Formats: sequence, C-alpha cells, structure tokens
Amino acid sequence: MAEQGAWWREGIFYQIYPRSFQDSDGDGVGDLTGIIHRLPHLLTLGVDAIWLSPIFTSPMADFGYDIADYTGIDPLFGTMDDFDALVKAAHDGGLKVILDLVPNHTSDQHPWFREARRSRDDPRRDWYIWRDPAAGGGPPNNWLSEFGGSAWAFDSKAGQYYYHAFLAQQPDLNWRNPAVRAAIANVMRFWLRKGVDGFRVDVIWHLIKDAAFRDNPVNPDHHAGRPPHEQLLPRYSADQPEVHEVVAELRAVIDEFDDRVLIGEIYLPLERLMTYYGKDLTGAHLPFNFALLSAPWHARDIETIIADYDAALPPGAWPNWVLGNHDRPRVASRVGTEQARVAAMLLLTLRGTPTLYYGDEIAMHQVAVSPEQVCDPFEKNVPGIGVGRDGCRTPMQWSALPQAGFTHASPWLPIADDFTHENVVNLSADRRSILNLYRALIRLRKQHRALVTGSYRPVATEGDLLLYRRDGDGEVITVALNLGGEPVSLATAGSGLNGEILLSTSLDRHHERIAGTLDLRGNEGVVIGRAT
Repeated sequence: MAEQGAWWREGIFYQIYPRSFQDSDGDGVGDLTGIIHRLPHLLTLGVDAIWLSPIFTSPMADFGYDIADYTGIDPLFGTMDDFDALVKAAHDGGLKVILDLVPNHTSDQHPWFREARRSRDDPRRDWYIWRDPAAGGGPPNNWLSEFGGSAWAFDSKAGQYYYHAFLAQQPDLNWRNPAVRAAIANVMRFWLRKGVDGFRVDVIWHLIKDAAFRDNPVNPDHHAGRPPHEQLLPRYSADQPEVHEVVAELRAVIDEFDDRVLIGEIYLPLERLMTYYGKDLTGAHLPFNFALLSAPWHARDIETIIADYDAALPPGAWPNWVLGNHDRPRVASRVGTEQARVAAMLLLTLRGTPTLYYGDEIAMHQVAVSPEQVCDPFEKNVPGIGVGRDGCRTPMQWSALPQAGFTHASPWLPIADDFTHENVVNLSADRRSILNLYRALIRLRKQHRALVTGSYRPVATEGDLLLYRRDGDGEVITVALNLGGEPVSLATAGSGLNGEILLSTSLDRHHERIAGTLDLRGNEGVVIGRAT
C-alpha cells in the first residue's frame, strides 16, 4: 500500500535537464557542478526533490538516453566525485535526488551490445532482441521505430536484425532474459547505495514485447502531419501483460531501501496507466500522469480529466500531475503567458504530487530552432511536422548577462530572445512575477495541509470557470480558476465559497474577504480559505 505521509506523496518534484541548467566549465553544456551552483534557486523556490535527466556515460546519440555505462558519469557532466558532491549538497539542503533509469535500451556502444553482436553464440546475444529476416527477406515484422522508419536494424555479420524502439543506436534489451533483469537490478542498487532517493524509469511500458513478434495492426485514425510510427497501433510492441511482473521486480529493488520512490514514464490511455500501480500497489509508486500535457485548455475539459483520473485511481493509490517535460512543448506556449499563471495554480493545488519542469517557473516559452541548429534526432529523422524537442530544452534563463548567465561559451542550443527581461534575477525583483507566484504557491501548499492531504471535490459551474475544494485538517480551501480572458462573477451565497483569499495569480488580493460575490478578472485564479 502507498505509505501515508511518505515524502514523495507530500513533496514537489523539479525536473532538471542537465545539459541546459548551468554550465560551469565553459563548454556550452550544463553539468553537475553547475547544478550545485544553482541549488539556492531551488531552495528559494521551495521544491523538495530534483529529478535529473540522464547523466551517464553516453555517445549522446539521443542526449544521454543511449547509455554506454549505467554506473559511470559522462565526462560532459563531470565526474563521480561531482555527482557525490551534488547528492551531498542536495541532501544538506533538504532536497531528494532522483535519477533517470533507462532500462529499455542501451547504446550500441555499451559493452553488453558489443559482445552481443560478435556472434550468434556469444553469451550476451540473448541480452538483446535478435530475429532472422522474414521469409521473403527484410525485417522480421512491421514494427516501427518511434524515431522514424523500421524498428529493425540489419547486422550483416550475423545475418540477423536487432530491435530498436527508438534510434538504431539504441538497441532494446531483452527483458525476458533473467540475466538482464538481474543486471539492471544491480545498477539500481549501485545508485541507491550512493544515496539517490529513487528513479524515474524511462518508457517503462516498452520493457516487454510480444513473444511471438506479431505484426502490429494498422491505426485507422492516423492522419497526415502525425509521426510515421503512429500508422500502426503498438499492440504487440509495448504494454504487454507480462510487463507488470517486471515493474513489480523493479519496485522490489526499491523496497530493499528505506524511503525511496519509483516513478514510471507511461504514455497510455487512462485505464492502462492505472495498471502500472500494480497488484496491491506493488508497481510504480507514481505512474506519471501526463493528461494535462495534451489537454484542451478549457474548464470543462480539465474538469473531466481530473474527475476521470480521480475516479480511476486504485484504492490507496496516490495521484500525480505534470505540466511540462523535456519531450513536450512548454506550457507557456501551449496555453499562453497569462494562462501559465493559472496553470501553475492548478498544478500546485490539485490533489497529488506535482512535478515542475525547469524554466516553467519563469514561463520560458518554446524556442524556435532553425534547421541548421536542430540537435534532436527525432526532428532530424522526421522533419517538417513539428516533432522536434529542442525548443523545450533550451538553456535556463538566469540573468540578463550574455548567454542568460547559463554559460560563457556558445550554448549547445539557442537561448530565447527574451532572456534579457525574462530571467530569474529580473523576475525575483518583480513582486508580481510568475516566479514569485510559484514561490507563493509552494509556500501556501506547505502552510495548508488541506492542499497536500485534503480530499478533492469539484464544484459545479459553467463556462470558463473551474472550481474545486480541498478539504482536510479542519479547513476548506476553494480554488477558483478563470481559464478564459473575460472577467467572470459568481454569486457565493449558500455555495460555501465565502472566506478569505489566501492567494491570487495576480498576487494583489491577499486577505480580501469574499462574501456574496466572487469576481475574477480574465486569466485569474484565486485560492480561498475558511475554517470548518
């Protein structure tokens, strides 16, 4: 069962994309020492845990998601001593440290794969997924890579194909092999013994494939402008029933250590997502809930998403919410700069663990990256339809100094052209900035237990207004969010909305009494509190 009062239930996670957070050595790429340098920002912000995208030894074909050594630090990011220093500094400041675990695939430069491709008789051969050509020649089946083209790469030396769900440089491990499971379990123990507080597991739903390698069916809803791999439904290449045994094994390793967390990256429909909590909650503590990443930004749609998610949770399971990550367009660009403030209030007042993406606290927007500046292999392989992820991975905007205070060199990705005014230093000095709103929301969440452990109850309303209550610890907190640009007015008599504004997205209505009528400006949200 989910532990009552566990830190991962009550804390706030903050995702760092290390390449883009802070460069300390002048090579234009962020690193571990840079993260240490910027920990004071995170402590001032008030988050409780940092999640680092991969920092392991890698050829960087997919910027660290192609791992050549699971227990090494890539020199681009620093040394193991730098990592140990980061963990100590974070823990000294009260921050937990979460690492990315990428167990679905390795780099083709990993020693395991180099051994596996030597011959069909090599002991490592079955650590990866090899198949003979189809009867008439060509790939064994119709499975497609998520990064474009066939998911099968031909190895001429052995006359077989190997499977790669992503790049050809990222061969998939064979999770039906017990030796693979044992090896990754030992990787987890290595980092857990070094003091990391858990893992976010990359593409966890991909780990087991159909044993018969049946062709995937055609997707009848695919249309032009969508990624080519969506032409097929991944019925046999992902989300197989046996994957839950694997997830339970990963969780069992986590449970060998005290107070650790297992988070799963899962892009699946709601009913499938819920299965990753596992039987009797022995799966992932937090299967990532990405519903808000692609939601239409309308009050009734959001209301339905929250209700459906809450209703689908297994008994005792703990919810979580995400507004942005390294694979999806920035929230400020998706919903607009003004609504980004409303989105922040939504994220930090819903029931469940929130995860922030670096830069969202200053409303960084999706940066247009010119073709000659593109780094993302997905965009290079599937150009012209907007799948590139570079625009949400641009360097953090710290100050108005050259290169936004991120580096003294040429940055690995372009910096947004608004960095001279949209940066941490400037926004810290602006009492009503979105950065100070985030800080205030996090303080409010920590001050009012109802916002952390209280129940969630929707309040019926219409139009662009989203209303809900958080009840607990002798307090009722009502959140009223105007998801539209026009002012709204709501009669509060008999509705239980009367009380005092604890915080508004405009940061100018603190302590205002609400009695009779609640008036909201366009793009405004408020948190109202009253004792029960």
